[in-house]
Amino acid sequence: MTVADQPILTAYGVVKTFGGLRAVDVDKLEIQRNKITALIGPNGAGKTTFFNLLTGFDQVDSGEITFDGAVITGTAPHRLAAKGMVRTFQLTKALAKLSTIENMKLGALDQRGEKFWAALFPSSWTKQEQAIEARADAILQRFNLTGMRDEYAGTMSGGQRKLLEMARALMTDPRLVMLDEPMAGVNPALAQSLLELIKLLPGEGRTVIFVEHNMDVVQEIADWVIVMAEGRIIAQGTPTEVKSNKTVIDAYLGAHHGEDLSQVDLA
Repeated sequence: MTVADQPILTAYGVVKTFGGLRAVDVDKLEIQRNKITALIGPNGAGKTTFFNLLTGFDQVDSGEITFDGAVITGTAPHRLAAKGMVRTFQLTKALAKLSTIENMKLGALDQRGEKFWAALFPSSWTKQEQAIEARADAILQRFNLTGMRDEYAGTMSGGQRKLLEMARALMTDPRLVMLDEPMAGVNPALAQSLLELIKLLPGEGRTVIFVEHNMDVVQEIADWVIVMAEGRIIAQGTPTEVKSNKTVIDAYLGAHHGEDLSQVDLA
């Protein structure tokens, strides 16, 4: 099996409990490279908790997680970012009192000017700073945010902050991008722009995993769908396969099998 055929992210026997609640109990997860995978499930399914476990923001009780063949169980999020695995949040984390370009530059890794002694000698980091700013400007242009370049991030709309958070994530040049409800709170015009940007990422050698509740979005951009319920993975497949899967319909609709799953809020 070549590297291209190997999953970029795996989770085996991952368990997380809160008191008597078994919030996550996943026997096996494998995420294929250069694909867009959606993680869906009804309210309380454990999606966000599982996302947090995969990205190091919560710690597993047991089990193993690997990224690019290396075990990352228990690894801190900033170290995962340095390895090429980055995430965004449902509630955006832009620094409101910094400008858009300053927010972008914060996303770059291994900045020499951040080191105490190097900071005293600008000649040692000025060229790198210029290169980082040029990269940030190029990404802002791609995300149609150039007009907000020098504005405080706090003046942006919710949709623009979503765009900024994803743009900033790309400053790390990640191989795996994990998006937590990227369309939440985004108006239809910006949402379509964001969808188009996400669809381009696999062609750049990036893998995408996103949590979503809008089945129209899942149908449009996902190559593969993983469905969770009560902390477990209950189904996997293409969007079309999942939409007609009886187990998935039961999880969302109970006995109401006559309803169209595309009309259900997959929160």
